[in-house]
Amino acid sequence: MGSPVNDRPLRVGVIGVGNISRQYFEHFPALRGLELTAVADLDVDRARAVGDEQGVRGTSVDELLAADGVDVVLNLTIPAAHAEVATRALEAGKHVYGEKPLALATAEAEPVLALATERGLRVGSAPDTVLGTGIQTARAAIDDGRIGDPVGAAVSWSAPGHELWHPAPAFYYQPGGGPLLDMGPYYLTSLVQFFGPVVRVSGSASRSTRERTVASGPAAGTAIPVDVDTHVVAILEHASGVLSTVTVSFEVWATRSPLFEVHGTAGSLAVADPNRFSDPVSIATADDREWRELPVSAGYADAGRGYGLADMAHAIATDRPHRASGELAFHVLEVMEAIATAGREHTVIEVRSRVDRPAAVPDGTEPDTW
Repeated sequence: MGSPVNDRPLRVGVIGVGNISRQYFEHFPALRGLELTAVADLDVDRARAVGDEQGVRGTSVDELLAADGVDVVLNLTIPAAHAEVATRALEAGKHVYGEKPLALATAEAEPVLALATERGLRVGSAPDTVLGTGIQTARAAIDDGRIGDPVGAAVSWSAPGHELWHPAPAFYYQPGGGPLLDMGPYYLTSLVQFFGPVVRVSGSASRSTRERTVASGPAAGTAIPVDVDTHVVAILEHASGVLSTVTVSFEVWATRSPLFEVHGTAGSLAVADPNRFSDPVSIATADDREWRELPVSAGYADAGRGYGLADMAHAIATDRPHRASGELAFHVLEVMEAIATAGREHTVIEVRSRVDRPAAVPDGTEPDTW
């Protein structure tokens, strides 16, 4: 298969080898446009242990950034470190692809994108789940007119709280966490895929007085301070005229609300979970109001975390825009910031950034061949 840099794969150095890194490591062998060459962590011993497992160097962060054998940094640090690590990677002459969100705030993210432009480097960002067959099949149905003209979309993601399953959940309740910054990017990125950029936002947010404690692992029973809103409701107006309603919450013990639906003049879609790559999509139309599952018609098949990075690697080689771009992540971050501001100020907020819909992923596409 083709390769991104001088007939060789793009060499990847991972910074941050926590829980999410395992999902990336699992899929690297299938992504021949990428080659894992080094891992780093603030805990150098842990980096070395993971490096031994993966058959690559385990180093300090400084050593990885200085390494000649790294073309792109995969930034899997905590959200509070995303902008700093991305900046250091770019200053070292390396492309960067990170977990979501792009940064804690647009004021942090804007200089990152400006530096990348100045240096001629790429910035990419999760979520790349939206490049899988689930969201891409839904997008194809919308673009093909299967539900007529889209009118509105509704998202309702909820959970009682990540402390019930995560052994170290405190960061979910600190700035950079909460249901909006943790789960919002999956849904907002999907909505921009479907309908284009958001131009106007209103909303409200709150947090309960419920005490939260870690439920499992060595920290079980430890109290968790809550410094973020835990229940967020928003109305989004897209440039296309479509209206989306979004509810994300860590306050819901049980629900029957549909997770994600899109409604048009001739039908409705039950959209795949955008936190996954390949959940099914169903359609009901004006002529047939029974829900029927759509066959897969678009998206990277059998995808997993890392496909957005592989797409970026091939885009570098072929000089085209990459789909999981920093610009898209910046727009989504600004939308989330606007939702938070709208809730705080009880007003409508204009979103200033604009972004083009990324190119669709046709059915059967491999990330290093198209």
